[in-house]
Amino acid sequence: MKLFNICILCVFLSFYACKSEGNTTANPIPKVLVFYKTNGFYHTSIPAGLKAILTLGKENNFLVDTTNNADVFVPDSLKKYKAVVFFNTTQDVLDLKQQISFEKYIQAGNGFVGIHSATDTEYNWPWYHKLVGAYFASHSVIQKGTLKVKIKDHPATKFLGETWEREDEWYNFKDVLPDLMVLIEIDESSYSGGTHGEDHPIAWYHEYDGGRAFYTAGGHTEESYQDPLFLKHITGGIAYALGR
Repeated sequence: MKLFNICILCVFLSFYACKSEGNTTANPIPKVLVFYKTNGFYHTSIPAGLKAILTLGKENNFLVDTTNNADVFVPDSLKKYKAVVFFNTTQDVLDLKQQISFEKYIQAGNGFVGIHSATDTEYNWPWYHKLVGAYFASHSVIQKGTLKVKIKDHPATKFLGETWEREDEWYNFKDVLPDLMVLIEIDESSYSGGTHGEDHPIAWYHEYDGGRAFYTAGGHTEESYQDPLFLKHITGGIAYALGR
């Protein structure tokens, strides 16, 4: 009788072990690709940013791969990732086949995050323009500016107050899409070098072509990646891109 009970217990435990393993397989930890290829200006803050995003992944339950090799932009590689981050990329970084692969990747319902010079990237790719939301036009010198939080119920802003003062290199944009959900604007009276007037977007999100896109203009300086609020901002953007 004791032997029978032990056997039943073993079967019971084996069943739940398999069930638990199946749940893990069905709900894997999402993986993010951080892409940092440059064919123009190289930001010296890239190593600090990569290190910070790797840490954010460990702290927020997502896996992170980093690369500056565009050969990863093929279907078999991209399918491993739930979101792709263009981190301080510049100029032309993908060839035509890679562009087509990335378009199909977003159309499949995946996410995109652009940080800082992601808007200084792929000026001759109209689809990318619509994904990232705008193109870089010029920038100020590094200085403090006052940011105005416009949408407060988004993962990238929900921890912020009405305003947010921080130091960075502030971008001006051209060809800004009209349908962007602007999360944060910058008060041009708080610094010098702005060209937009009252409505100067700094961070935004939108759905595009079946996927999700988030962009923030911050992140030029190495100090940005030691700033807890900026790191929360990035984490929230990645969470949105992952569909959380």
